[in-house]
Amino acid sequence: MSKSSEKRPSGREHDKTDEVALPAQVAGSGTLDRLVSTARDYARQATAKNTNAAYKADWAHFTHWCRRRGAEPLPPSPELIGLYIANCAAPDTKAPALSVSTIERRLSGLAWQYQQRGFILDRKDRHIASVLSGIRRKHARPPVQKEAVLAQDILAMIATLPLDLRGLRDRAILLIGYAGGLRRSEIVSLDFARNDTPDSGGWVEIESEGAVLVLRGKTGWREVEIGRGSSEQTCPVHALEQWLHFARIKFGPLFVRTSRDGTRALEARLSDKHVARLIKQTVLDAGIRSDLPDAERAALFSGHSLRAGLASSAEVDERHVQKHLGHASAEMTRRYQRRRDRYRVNLTKAAGL
Repeated sequence: MSKSSEKRPSGREHDKTDEVALPAQVAGSGTLDRLVSTARDYARQATAKNTNAAYKADWAHFTHWCRRRGAEPLPPSPELIGLYIANCAAPDTKAPALSVSTIERRLSGLAWQYQQRGFILDRKDRHIASVLSGIRRKHARPPVQKEAVLAQDILAMIATLPLDLRGLRDRAILLIGYAGGLRRSEIVSLDFARNDTPDSGGWVEIESEGAVLVLRGKTGWREVEIGRGSSEQTCPVHALEQWLHFARIKFGPLFVRTSRDGTRALEARLSDKHVARLIKQTVLDAGIRSDLPDAERAALFSGHSLRAGLASSAEVDERHVQKHLGHASAEMTRRYQRRRDRYRVNLTKAAGL
């Protein structure tokens, strides 16, 4: 039997295989077998946990779509992928149409999944590129930016929190997230100290003048310095110290769940979804953007509102904001600045009008 005529495994069968491009077996000693397992663990950490979960969901959606239509997901077929993304943009079922950004993310997920299986998906193939170009032309919309939480907003939000242990924790989350310009995943991935847990995304070092957060971000490790505030009521470092003291956190995740009565800290690390829910709820409770219905107000704010708020409120040189947020370019930082710098350079006046 020729190599080209060998039967390929179906998508259903391949879903059960390891998703890391390493040999299933290595002939030799048990030491080599153990190294394969170790290498697989490292390979899984090459991409973030949320990214891995998204890519896994992308593959599951695609293989399910293929099975319903009697098609095989392996080997990659540009023609089939083109039909798939067209169907994502214009479904033939009651499923909602996907946005252009979601379709592009799906393509990235499929390309990664094919690579793990020893295949190459050519996204520049005309059957994919031309369809995607048409989807962009017809359906693309300007990106919807989340509202920035500004200084007066964050003060109003923390004022709505209760004075129990859960309130101390959520106050520290909001203030540290805002002052650090952190992503919600970065907030909840912090540990008390270095190497406390296997899933740590960083740790905190509290000093007399502030706190240093050592974070593992998208561009590698970086340090974020958070200075002490002008008063204890608004100081993020003081809020963190209060939470750590009363929750008796000495090891492990920095932000953990609490008992239902809000009086006792538990061991389980908080999910990043808690940060998003916390921001939305405190925005509503504080009456921010009260001119809008509650559903619209909640939709305007997310975890990124904290990062955007810092970038928009901090009246310092843009380079400091860029470093603080861990952005690779100043252009990315400017996307977060909702109100600041918009008319700093007025070409209308410069042109003589």
